[in-house]
Amino acid sequence: MSKTWRPATQLVHDGSLRSQYGETSEAIYLTQGFVYESAEAAEARFKGETEGYIYARYGSPTNDMFEKRMCALEGAEEARATASGMAAVTAAILCQVKAGDHIVAARALFGSCRWVVETLAPKYGIECTLVDGRHLENWEKAIRPNTKVFFLESPTNPTLEVIDIAGVAKLANQIGAKVVVDNVFATPIFQKPLELGAHIVVYSATKHIDGQGRSLGGVILSDREWVNEHLQDYYRHTGPAMSPFTAWTLLKGLETLPLRVKQQTENASKIADFLADQPKVAKVIYPGRKDHPQADIVAKQMKGGSTLVAIELKGGKEAAFALQNALQIVKISNNLGDAKSLITHPATTTHKNLTDEARAELGISGGTVRLSAGIEDTDDLIEDFAQALAKVQA
Repeated sequence: MSKTWRPATQLVHDGSLRSQYGETSEAIYLTQGFVYESAEAAEARFKGETEGYIYARYGSPTNDMFEKRMCALEGAEEARATASGMAAVTAAILCQVKAGDHIVAARALFGSCRWVVETLAPKYGIECTLVDGRHLENWEKAIRPNTKVFFLESPTNPTLEVIDIAGVAKLANQIGAKVVVDNVFATPIFQKPLELGAHIVVYSATKHIDGQGRSLGGVILSDREWVNEHLQDYYRHTGPAMSPFTAWTLLKGLETLPLRVKQQTENASKIADFLADQPKVAKVIYPGRKDHPQADIVAKQMKGGSTLVAIELKGGKEAAFALQNALQIVKISNNLGDAKSLITHPATTTHKNLTDEARAELGISGGTVRLSAGIEDTDDLIEDFAQALAKVQA
């Protein structure tokens, strides 16, 4: 495929494999195994002397197309598709650490991501330190002789903090550690962590990549050496593989990714501006606004805003619930990146397992709601928020 193609073209054509039938849409290879012409051919395949597929848990033609297309978009050498975003996060971290190693992670993480580094990893003797990732000095102070991995989201879930990826990567390179970035909120359209110095990028493909509420999926992207030395054996033997049908669904999602993200971002930006002027709203955080706390970093590392908006209502949990219940177009759901606009209350859903103190540290109050803007008409969405806010008690 042409290296000069721009993202919108890559996402329609890159990585395509056609059978002898010359199908227009990618084929779905729903098979667990593959047949060899001879016993000698099977032996050679398992030895790695000849190329080809062995078992669907290791890879399949449909998964291969999805991985190659994601590599083209992300600028990565290799990718591995997983059954969910959390499978991608867990594999990307655990495949490269062992008992006695140390992880430094930003404290602002999706609840399940934080559980992996804060609760699961220590069960296997892997130490973890959570830091306020907004300030580089916190990453530097947390470094120990056994630090092997830095892990972060940017923008973060749900309060949309932005972390200086290049700065964190510079610190990691000084000690030979690897930076893993969950890039879901920025999308590969607006942010390229590998270009900023990160070593590994993970996505929940369930979100914008599918973006239509159909399937779970994840993907890990990095250079070929890291995948071969750290991820490949973990991936083959622990089995977080993606279904070929899911890979095909995600290929279809990638074709329209730029169109959807553009409209979602435009909607999110205009809704954020509208809500910022409403008397019942205490605060709006959106990476595309000049009043974002890390606006300088946003300008440096992101090509666009986000499809997400963090909103804090003055009336606390009661007001947050009243707003959600009064919305007619925007649906209550803990998913994000969907063609449909979705809203959730993090304190009682995605981040409910955190302590009150931990939520307060992250800026998650009873009045905080997270909006994932969809592709609906912008004016309809703004009118929906206007009528819903009118029903919220001041």
